[in-house]
Amino acid sequence: MKREILRITIFVFVLGVAYTGLSFKSKVDLSSYKVSEGSFCYHVPNENEMVSKESVNFRYQLFLGKTFLGFKEALGFKESQGDYSTINSFGYLGKYQFNKNTLHMIGIYNTEDFLDDSRLQEDAFQMYTSRNKWILRRDIKRYVGSYIRGVKVTESGILAAAHLAGAGNVKKYLRSGGAYEFADAFGTSIQYYLKKFSGYDTSFIKAQKKPSLF
Repeated sequence: MKREILRITIFVFVLGVAYTGLSFKSKVDLSSYKVSEGSFCYHVPNENEMVSKESVNFRYQLFLGKTFLGFKEALGFKESQGDYSTINSFGYLGKYQFNKNTLHMIGIYNTEDFLDDSRLQEDAFQMYTSRNKWILRRDIKRYVGSYIRGVKVTESGILAAAHLAGAGNVKKYLRSGGAYEFADAFGTSIQYYLKKFSGYDTSFIKAQKKPSLF
């Protein structure tokens, strides 16, 4: 009899625990913790897929074509390899290698701030190019499409040459049919810039006598 009572007691206890557990589970929402099987599938490269840095030749080239952006980046790279902070042995500053007198002419006097401000350097380039385009506007109209010493004259070539030599020297070169020769301290000539920077789209630049900051 006692065994029967004990057996019934144990049965009731187990049944009660099971019921409590089931009711507890039914009251807890675990849906927010569910994840798909795909969440645990990661791709781990095997030995054959591993590539060492030494075996990769990192050469990236941004193709800008003959756009205005391509023009100024090509010119900036020729002047300083695109380094905003550089000062050359003659004291020319920044990505586009301005001298202090040119910066003063377009209203920039603090050279330290100029070197630290890439946006200001880009604005200065556009201002100076805009001014040169205004100074050379008649020569651009007259000579673009012609050939001087075997080099086709284009607007972008003229503007690049003006950045190198100044608008006045470019005028003399064009109007002399290339007889007037000019080269900077490194031996770079107007003819070289006319050829190297030929055919870019510089229509973005407006000819302005007194350009202001962009």
